[in-house]
Amino acid sequence: MFRIKRRIPFCAGHRVYLHESKCNNLHGHNYVAIFEVAPRDELDSLGRVIDFSVIKDELKVWIDENWDHKFILNEIDPAFTALEKINGKENIYLLKENPTAEVMAKHLFNVGTELLEPYKVKVVSVYLEETENCSATFTQN
Repeated sequence: MFRIKRRIPFCAGHRVYLHESKCNNLHGHNYVAIFEVAPRDELDSLGRVIDFSVIKDELKVWIDENWDHKFILNEIDPAFTALEKINGKENIYLLKENPTAEVMAKHLFNVGTELLEPYKVKVVSVYLEETENCSATFTQN
């Protein structure tokens, strides 16, 4: 099976609410998301899974609009109220769970699946690097 990958770097803040260590503090990372994509059936008429620019146009735009230079928080995190007063609601992205690398990779997988659905491809995996030493990958069978 053919697979391609597109790398999308972004910067974002987060906090792992109720974490037992320093990740309970507001902090940020220079993330790297790598989307792995495969054709649903076969390569297109030009011999590609999909043009790399389509992945950029769909997924990088989503990340830039929703996560880049914003705070990603658990919707029950009380830090939301304080940050909303400082930066406004539009600079915060709320998740139903803590924004761990694992949860964020799964969220990007779901976003990618939805946005790339019209292109006859499927997202195979999303690798999310939080630091050069720490990362998570989400795949679905």
